[in-house]
Amino acid sequence: MKIKSSMKFSALLTLILFYFIFMNVYAQSEITAIDILLDPDQVMLDSAKVFNTSMLQNYPEGFALDANHAPHITVVQSFVRTAELDKVYAAVENVVENEKPATEILTATGMYYIPYNNLGLAGITVKTTPGLLSFQAKLLEAILPYTGKGTGEAFVPNLDSSEISKPTIDYVTAFESEHSGDKFNPHVTIGLAQEDFIKEMMTKKFNRFTFTSESVSIYQLGDLGTAQKKLWSTGKR
Repeated sequence: MKIKSSMKFSALLTLILFYFIFMNVYAQSEITAIDILLDPDQVMLDSAKVFNTSMLQNYPEGFALDANHAPHITVVQSFVRTAELDKVYAAVENVVENEKPATEILTATGMYYIPYNNLGLAGITVKTTPGLLSFQAKLLEAILPYTGKGTGEAFVPNLDSSEISKPTIDYVTAFESEHSGDKFNPHVTIGLAQEDFIKEMMTKKFNRFTFTSESVSIYQLGDLGTAQKKLWSTGKR
């Protein structure tokens, strides 16, 4: 009798364990943090990588611009329901076909950075255009039916298992109200370095240049707004 009771108890514990594992996976995948972005051409990529290399020399713990941190211009960030991602892709594709953002000539105008724990997250600023604003507005309208409330679990997990930073979550949550329309600040993030180093870097003359975008992609966001996992794209890259 004791053996049977022990077996029943063990089976019950196993069922409970599987239940919580299932619920945890479901909770993590129910909402996805996405970045609808422009993939810049080689002109911008080359410039961004020059800055990134210099910043990594100053702060090796930063991130390299690579497949896990793709250089990009964010147009929209949002939390969407994972089960409806295919509908999001279709809605975005329709907007892209109508707006044709790849025909837009873009201008890199300077640099900026956001202070972060005695470090600085830096980027190259891009001039806002009527075409970019129209594209953004149409995207926000198109994906609205599929949006939801998200937490850190909606992002690609950090490799060291640390939590997604609160500023990252807050930025996505408030994107439409704080970072769209006349508050839109298009840019290409170029890396993380010591704040003093970035301040010195920004005192140097920035040579403006023009470039274009090669494609539109949707990524799942990682910490610090990095484009980490490609979900969909109009391009081959």
